[in-house]
Amino acid sequence: MQAIILAAGRGRRLKERTAYNTKCMVELNGVTLIERSLRLLDCGEIDKITIVCGYCKSKLKAFVAALGISTPIVFVDNPDYENTNNIYSLGLAVQSAGAEDFVVMESDIVFEKAVLRRLLDSEWDCTAMIAKPEPWMDGDIVTVDGEGCIDGFIGPSQYNPGDYPSYYKTVSMYKFSRKFMSEVFTDRLNEYMNENKERSVYESAIRLAKGFDIHTIRLNGERWYEINDIQDIDIAETVFASGTERLKKYQRRFGGYWRYQGMKDFCYLVNPFFPNDRLINEMSSNFNTLIREYPSGMEVNSFLAANYFGVRSEQICVGNGTAELIKSLMENHSGKIGMAYPTFEEYPHRKKESDIIPFYVADKDFDYTVDDVMGFYEDNPVQAIILVNPDNPTGHFIMREDILRMEEWARSRDIKIIVDESFVDFAKVGENQTLLDAALLDKHPNLIVIKSISKSFGVAGLRLGILASADRELVRFMKKDVAIWNINSFAEYYMQIISKYRADYEKAMERFMEVRERYLDKLAGIAGLKVYPSQANYVMCRIENKYTSTELADILLNRYNILIKDLSTKDGLFGGNYIRLSVKTDEENDAMAEALAELFGTE
Repeated sequence: MQAIILAAGRGRRLKERTAYNTKCMVELNGVTLIERSLRLLDCGEIDKITIVCGYCKSKLKAFVAALGISTPIVFVDNPDYENTNNIYSLGLAVQSAGAEDFVVMESDIVFEKAVLRRLLDSEWDCTAMIAKPEPWMDGDIVTVDGEGCIDGFIGPSQYNPGDYPSYYKTVSMYKFSRKFMSEVFTDRLNEYMNENKERSVYESAIRLAKGFDIHTIRLNGERWYEINDIQDIDIAETVFASGTERLKKYQRRFGGYWRYQGMKDFCYLVNPFFPNDRLINEMSSNFNTLIREYPSGMEVNSFLAANYFGVRSEQICVGNGTAELIKSLMENHSGKIGMAYPTFEEYPHRKKESDIIPFYVADKDFDYTVDDVMGFYEDNPVQAIILVNPDNPTGHFIMREDILRMEEWARSRDIKIIVDESFVDFAKVGENQTLLDAALLDKHPNLIVIKSISKSFGVAGLRLGILASADRELVRFMKKDVAIWNINSFAEYYMQIISKYRADYEKAMERFMEVRERYLDKLAGIAGLKVYPSQANYVMCRIENKYTSTELADILLNRYNILIKDLSTKDGLFGGNYIRLSVKTDEENDAMAEALAELFGTE
């Protein structure tokens, strides 16, 4: 069996990375694409490797010669690579190689050994590797019949988003038998070349294969990626990183994990049961209008938010996520600030370390009261105190009546109380615990309330958050400090319609609380894992034996494709290894619990 690698093109979309080197010489985590492919093909089952080269061919040949590949390598030049496509390159390679079984691949594909193994083991005359596509991927889209054979090629003009679940993308890796090559494919290649269709792709010839089924192998979790532009390199470097480096790369992304097929994200925190399909469909039906129109300014959006949360428009400021509001509030607040640690790090990250007076929770279960906080800051004066409630990452909760009592204490000392209640709707503690109420804010003027709409409302992609206070001067300043159009039309429309779905939201929260209780019970049965009570949509656990938190996070990612929050660098967590796990659907939670049970055992 022979292998053919098509490597003649430049890859202009990679810009400066291919200014002086061919596309397959681009590095991924320090290793070129061509070296990765050759090392995998050098497995003892390939008799010869033919590389079709063109752009910067001398550099490519010299580089490959220095790799020490055991399998014989032959180069075929495509002198007209600027004016031809890969069908011409493949035709040149086949003419040079003769009648053989072939593995054919493009040089911009990065893949793991398991992908090649499945292709080599195929016994069909014509085999195409396929995978579920992502919207940003280029290349042929196909449909597959009940026998697993390609029954249609979908061109750009035929693409229908509604049919997306039935589509597959070709992985640009094929296996052709000698019979297929001699009876069908070689003639088709010659036909295209003779008719001056050199700008076609070789899939065009495959489509016209008569009498041969194009069988498919569907990848399911095996790693692969096609490199077309710089963004592809960025994603592929994360996918193909190894060990703890892979974990670090994921952690540095701070989201966007929908780009990674099969990733189970137990790190970031959104409601798995809201929004419902009805709300999403209403948003979708207005897509054409919303994407073309400017959003309203702050005045209108403040009114929309105030209407839903039961405050007055002059009491509330809408932000592009709470991150925008936290940045404005923290960077423009003078004086010392108190914070209960551990906490959500966006707050301390926005202040100088010298401006923060930390209150470290000494209780081994991270339980504290407002009396503990007030007692500490009696002796350590500050101008503001921040409480995240429920706390992140512990899930610890303080009742509303206690926070209001703390505000009264703080007001007498001219101290602001900043309460982040982004997770308060998850709390199962009786009556509604929110501080967002116009009369309550008026009665407690030193209270500043921040709430993320991403978390409990499940719309993290809209980037919505609010800040509310009876301090009108502060609210007016915040509204001027953020951008004039700081939220987009989709976020504005969401606020316009959300009141219609209040009952649906409340039902979703009831369902969530039932699922969380079941999840916590499952986690509690895992040996060597201490589970802390939580009133949020996450649970903090301490690892008591066997692994460090970083080791566990690394194993879960690389073995199970599960991403968790490693709390090893979290300030205020002393004397142990801690992790944070988000609460998701029953099915997802069960997968998380089963993975942990395999690693730790059960009690």
